[in-house]
Amino acid sequence: QVQLVESGGGLVQAGGSLRLSCTASASGAVIAAIGWYRQAPGKGRELVVEISSGGSTNYADSVKGRFTLARDNAKNAVYLQMNSLKPEDTAVYYCNAYILYDRYWGQGTQVTVSS
Repeated sequence: QVQLVESGGGLVQAGGSLRLSCTASASGAVIAAIGWYRQAPGKGRELVVEISSGGSTNYADSVKGRFTLARDNAKNAVYLQMNSLKPEDTAVYYCNAYILYDRYWGQGTQVTVSS
């Protein structure tokens, strides 16, 4: 059974910073990739950033230079540092893990950036 537990998020003013955390419980299965997606009101879910088991990262163009993903393999955790936040970053952020050809989702955490 796979569980993704998220923490962080909240309300911040434009230009501020937030940090999201996600810890995966995967019963020993190898996590091929793990990262974050987000869904803004009225829009589809989109990739924010993902890191592969080999350490390669894939950032959305809209967050490059502002967001940084770090991975702690020993804890099966990832941390998303979000700086220079903009109102358009407002969304529900979901942790996502790709394990044994399936994708698993966290419950989501709200990030709201006020102008």
